Amino acid sequence: MPKQTLDQLIASGEKIAMLTCYDATFAKVCAEAGVDMLLVGDSLGMVLQGAENTLQVSMQDMIYHTKCVAAGAPNTLIIADMPYGSYEHDIKDAHYNAQSLIEAGADIVKIESGNVVEVTRYLAEHGIAVCAHLGFTPQSVQQLGGYKIQGKTDESARKIIQDAINMSVAGACLVLLEMVPAHLAQQITEIIKTPTIGIGAGVNCSGQVLVLQDLLGIYTGVASKSPSDYKAPRFAKNFLAGNHSIQQAITNYVQAVKNKTFPATEHSY
Repeated sequence: MPKQTLDQLIASGEKIAMLTCYDATFAKVCAEAGVDMLLVGDSLGMVLQGAENTLQVSMQDMIYHTKCVAAGAPNTLIIADMPYGSYEHDIKDAHYNAQSLIEAGADIVKIESGNVVEVTRYLAEHGIAVCAHLGFTPQSVQQLGGYKIQGKTDESARKIIQDAINMSVAGACLVLLEMVPAHLAQQITEIIKTPTIGIGAGVNCSGQVLVLQDLLGIYTGVASKSPSDYKAPRFAKNFLAGNHSIQQAITNYVQAVKNKTFPATEHSY
């Protein structure tokens, strides 16, 4: 079966169901459950490596895990995060690193912040598909003052809207919106031609993404802290609860995204 293209996925008119994934085994399970796209996220820094944030994740880490996911789901669209420091400072370095992820099996690379318009344009012009990540951007967690909702004030909302427009015009094929008010995400989705993917951004985005371990209710925080100190983010939902298998839980997530019952109000800001 040939790999579905992003254009074909969008043309279907269905909501896009995406999950993060870091290995071949789960990639295969996700593909069998009908997940449309897999994100090899630098969230592996926290989920797999037990770190406080994503900042220590290297290009080598991302290449390795992208290869693993591509091996397990060769017919599923794959997005790979470009890690901190791999694209912000030099366009040629960004192109080299993005190409490395494509060669590892990614179809699209994801970069954070609205301040990398020229990088997005350069990559798009050189045949590399780019997903822009706006709103709460984990690689900027120190500057943002922690894990906080973005776009609550008129000024910050206007900036996110303008960033989304700029990244769309620059050639981004997707815009991921994280932890922004649902009404703002809906407004952006209606304004730009580029499809949007939400996480904590309401039901009206073009699609949704969750961290697989959040979907399964098994992530309990960084390695250095007790699980009792961890509070799951508002946008997370444990789809494994009440289900007899991981595959059924993932299938239920896909169906919930497609029929617009996830995210519900309680999972949005």
